[in-house]
Amino acid sequence: MRNTINAKGVMALFNFHKNTFKNGIHPPESKDETRGLPIRQFPFPPVIILPMAQHIGTPSEIVVREGQEVLRGALLAKAVGYLSVPMHAPVSGIIRKIGNVPTISGKMSPGIYLETFPFSTQEVLEGKPIDPDNASAEEILQGIQDAGIVGLGGAAFPTHVKLKVPEGKKCETLIINGIECEPYLTTDHRVMLEQESDIFMGIKYLLKATGAEKAIIGIEANKQDAADHLGRHIPENLPVSIKVLPVKYPQGAEKMLVTSLLQKEVPSQGFPIEVGVVVVNIATTAEIGRLLPHGRGIQERVITIAGPGVKKKGNYRIPVGTPLRFVLEHVGVDEDIKEVYMGGPMMGVAVSNLDISIVKGTSGILVFTGKDVGASDKIYPCIKCGACLDACPILLNPSKLGVLAKFEAYDEMARDFHLMDCFECGSCTYVCPSHIPLVQYFRLAKRVVRKRQAEKKEEVNV
Repeated sequence: MRNTINAKGVMALFNFHKNTFKNGIHPPESKDETRGLPIRQFPFPPVIILPMAQHIGTPSEIVVREGQEVLRGALLAKAVGYLSVPMHAPVSGIIRKIGNVPTISGKMSPGIYLETFPFSTQEVLEGKPIDPDNASAEEILQGIQDAGIVGLGGAAFPTHVKLKVPEGKKCETLIINGIECEPYLTTDHRVMLEQESDIFMGIKYLLKATGAEKAIIGIEANKQDAADHLGRHIPENLPVSIKVLPVKYPQGAEKMLVTSLLQKEVPSQGFPIEVGVVVVNIATTAEIGRLLPHGRGIQERVITIAGPGVKKKGNYRIPVGTPLRFVLEHVGVDEDIKEVYMGGPMMGVAVSNLDISIVKGTSGILVFTGKDVGASDKIYPCIKCGACLDACPILLNPSKLGVLAKFEAYDEMARDFHLMDCFECGSCTYVCPSHIPLVQYFRLAKRVVRKRQAEKKEEVNV
């Protein structure tokens, strides 16, 4: 049994081992070097590079011109439709260029080059505050969209869309995701220890926006200090409880967390709202609580910079749009760099260009040297060991899917083997003794399936 903290701060018994999901893996946590390091402000770079496509949905539309001077927090680009969010100036400066900028996908994308004023105080513009007690749910959702807030756990899905409860559905429980199960990453851990007032203010907004009756903050046992700290600061009359879960990857995935906390199963290709739940990342919650009382837009985020190749590891509050090359030069890296990841080692992406910039969804920057990555990238035939089946948290058959992917049987993968339920956690690839890059195969297959589905939809509409 394990202790948890209820809304009144009273310790309550929680069945520690029962409350988790099936399968999963236990990669090395590698969090010790940064978990105890407080959040520090990162220096402002000489030039900010802002791609407009920083979220799922329609990219922002630029509303400034070249040569225009802007203040930190000013609107640079507006939302285009519902599935979109605006972009705000991360620094005070001058718009030097509007054109294509490099992105992590390898493609060039419309964006802005913003030159920082070197002697500016970089104070943030105040906007129209939103009072959580008097504002309606719709006003709060609009405020979240106006602030440009997206999921900061890595998905970068517009938060106001996620919070909008569909007609005919009801949100009974709001889950605040403080799991942070990716190795190396400790940003959420530090946010929980340092921004408790922002978190609880954010929860107040979220409860109003979703209509949920209660909120549960889920935290893994390797962050017990954060659970204890938040438990001591729960405001009176705020229906929040904290539950500590056993450490297992990928417990931070929405479906897994719903199962662990509530013993409910989200349907295939469904969303948590199907079982009366909305899940929001803890850092996203803190940003809502930090920005909405001032009517500000998001200009920066907390990022863990770690890995064996980093000299000044830590948790930094970094302006969105800071070039990756500037970040690495500031923290110092070893000469023998083999790989740089944006995000965690399991679900993050290895970058091919150091001229890309930090975006809203960047939760971590990890640097690995040649000796850390290893020399052999050889792929061996599947030995039918079944390790991937034992690892998959949603009980798919990665081995069979891998064979079908090899023969490009993408439609069969989706139709008969639930390919689209895969959320690309990488557990199957991690445990494969043959080094088969299963999750990479599945990402490619899903892109093909989505493209074919879109083409069929267009044909029907013609």
